[in-house]
Amino acid sequence: MRLRAGIRLGLMVGLVAQSAFGWGMARKVCDPRAYGAKADGTTKDTKAIQAAVDDCANAGGGTVKLSGGTFLTGPILLKSNITLNIAKDAVLLGSPDIPDYPKVTFARNTTVQPLVSAVNAEHVAITGEGTIDGNGKIWWDYVQGAKDGGVLGNDHPRPMGVVFDHTKHVRMEGVTVQNSGFWQIVPYYADDLVFRNIRVLAPKSPNTDAIDPFSSSNIVIDHVFASTGDDNIAIKSGAINSPGPDAPSKNIKITDCTFENGHGISIGSEIAGGVQNVHVERVSFKGTDQGIRIKSARDRGNDVSNISYKDITMVDVKTAILITEYYPHAAPEGEVPAEPITRLTPKFHGISIENVTATESTVAASIVGLPESPVLGVKMKNVHISAKKGMEIAYATVSMKDVVVKAETGEAIKVTPTARVTKK
Repeated sequence: MRLRAGIRLGLMVGLVAQSAFGWGMARKVCDPRAYGAKADGTTKDTKAIQAAVDDCANAGGGTVKLSGGTFLTGPILLKSNITLNIAKDAVLLGSPDIPDYPKVTFARNTTVQPLVSAVNAEHVAITGEGTIDGNGKIWWDYVQGAKDGGVLGNDHPRPMGVVFDHTKHVRMEGVTVQNSGFWQIVPYYADDLVFRNIRVLAPKSPNTDAIDPFSSSNIVIDHVFASTGDDNIAIKSGAINSPGPDAPSKNIKITDCTFENGHGISIGSEIAGGVQNVHVERVSFKGTDQGIRIKSARDRGNDVSNISYKDITMVDVKTAILITEYYPHAAPEGEVPAEPITRLTPKFHGISIENVTATESTVAASIVGLPESPVLGVKMKNVHISAKKGMEIAYATVSMKDVVVKAETGEAIKVTPTARVTKK
């Protein structure tokens, strides 16, 4: 009897848990057309889509399904336990009217509300084979010539595409995100996110980074294709001259991705909270400005450690490997004096680069630290690069095994007196 009672109690607990998370029961499906959406590409469907989200959320969660048309919209706010499913024949298209994007505070700066966002939410998904299109050209034209146009808090703010702000347990799968006014997909102080089998696209355009984890943790970026106007991925964790405190970005795995136009995989430059435990494997770059890039400067750095790259191929990448603590420059002109170490001093260490092949590059590599904070513990193994210009190493410690650089001009590997390189 006690055993049977225990089994009954266990089953009851399990059923309660299933009900609490929507398992074992039909989740509500909300079609924005039932709330007045036209999906004709000219009528604004903002209110109808938001009503569908709110109705599903009020029911405890469900799926908001877009299909069969172009849903023109201003900003949409997703909520906990909501899946936004965009069918293959559907487009969520950003409104071209600037007044449709209200001012908000994001990352301690005034900007405008993203096209799609979730704030302080849990269990949020964006799925399907359809498209989120930010209608970005109006914003790219708007910012042309503006002072500090690419910096948050400027007087020409632009909407990001998809933002997960202090949100956890997130999944994006199958969709295409394109033509955002600013950064395209941004986890901000977010946790437990998966981006899988998605495409992120933009023509040559200002600041259209594909995926920018910002002070976020436990992220999988898998089978992503990105061709954009800026970083394919940029991992950030704090602003320039940040007063703090800033949380790090950490525990990020990037696998089986393909990147074409863009600036490659960047850590930085704004990393006042630090970055740890980033692992990149089986990634292909073609025609990007950079491939592997870790960048910061004395006004925006912190600890960057336990970073690995493995099984990487690059074709026609301008700079295959760039590790610099002098951003926006690869290195200073001439010798520079050491400065006092502060909270914002970049501290790069524990970087592994293995099984890398790069052909047709302009610059093979540049690894340059600060006099007061050299780049420490770079391990390079089975790295083969052919480029017009070779590799330069300064204020760094690097160990090499089977590293071959073929340079058309100059030294293949130039090691300055400020660096220590060991070869096995």
